[in-house]
Amino acid sequence: MRRTVFFVSDGTAITAETFGHSLLTQFQGIKFREIRLPFVDTEAKAHDSVELINKVAAAGEDKPLVFSTIVNHKVGRELTHAHAHIFDMFATFMEPLERVLGVESSPRIGRAHGMGDSDSYEHRMEATNYALTHDDGISKHLSQAEVILVGVSRSGKTPTCLYLALHYGIKAANYPLTEEDLEQPRLPPFLREHKGKLFGLTIDAERLCRIRETRRPGSRYASARQCRYEVDAAESLLRSEGVTLLSSTGSSVEELASRIILNLGLSASHS
Repeated sequence: MRRTVFFVSDGTAITAETFGHSLLTQFQGIKFREIRLPFVDTEAKAHDSVELINKVAAAGEDKPLVFSTIVNHKVGRELTHAHAHIFDMFATFMEPLERVLGVESSPRIGRAHGMGDSDSYEHRMEATNYALTHDDGISKHLSQAEVILVGVSRSGKTPTCLYLALHYGIKAANYPLTEEDLEQPRLPPFLREHKGKLFGLTIDAERLCRIRETRRPGSRYASARQCRYEVDAAESLLRSEGVTLLSSTGSSVEELASRIILNLGLSASHS
């Protein structure tokens, strides 16, 4: 089965996409073709979106699915002319929330993913800059780090650090374990002094081999033997140091970040 899915919003469409994905992942055996339509903030743009949706619907497949987070009622009403199944998140939840809270909403586009609180935004940008300047062992001065990810090269450390910074304002550094490190009985001293912040990322050796092969085809670095050695040695070293391990093999960056925050108790201070 194959269905086309539209994520439509008068903002970035990130909320519609995130919520839609959460629902669609519960349905196995269906291939979803996804189209994001952000900044649909006028009736004219909504009309253009409806034309696109109807064009897809007329192509002979089943009606498209449309996840909408359009705040403006007039713009949102335009979508009702689409030959599609409309899932309007604001219409679904806003009225019940108003009843429960006893307050009418004051709709404004872009609140969820705009700058909003400028202090919070600056904090996230500062954390992102920190992650970039403390990536891949660039700096060994880690006193300001809140999280330090350790693992073999290409195990997912950098994207996880950037996600923690961009979404939660967490200062995250990472260090790749080298062959020299793996031959030692202990972690490097500059890491051990921050043991409470350490978190180990590991990965299936076969997957690591495939990832490295795209980076350096035919190299010793990408060989199955080298990958197995590094993964086994890193896991042994990190376990001996009592560092919590998480596998990036079947986990998304979002899942890894959530588990790290939970395990290190950072959620309360970065809510």
